[in-house]
Amino acid sequence: MSTHKEVIRLHPDPLAPFAIAPGWRVGDLLFLSGQAAIDETGAIVGDGDFDAQLEQTITNIDRVLMAGGSSRDQIVKVTIYLTDMGNFPKIVDARKKYFVPPYPADTIVEVKALALPELMIEIDVIAAA
Repeated sequence: MSTHKEVIRLHPDPLAPFAIAPGWRVGDLLFLSGQAAIDETGAIVGDGDFDAQLEQTITNIDRVLMAGGSSRDQIVKVTIYLTDMGNFPKIVDARKKYFVPPYPADTIVEVKALALPELMIEIDVIAAA
């Protein structure tokens, strides 16, 4: 028995130039590619402004979840990549702002850099559909 899988599509798709799918629906689960502060046109949002980048990242997550037939309250796991762990307290506040109990499982790591030098945060998501 094969599990149904399909790519999640966005129009416009800011990740297309990077040869990345926004996400995949596999059965009743969504697996989102890492979302960052890139708007629908592919422009960086909030260069040097962590709060603006976080907000755009959440906006992008919501957009991909909606395209996949889900929503933020269905997220079960996030992995958060920061270029500066000094922003960790803002992540704790963001969990309370953008999620409700029970909170998603969470992994947070500091990385030397992300795909584009202006990016300060990237979040990938697993959600129920």
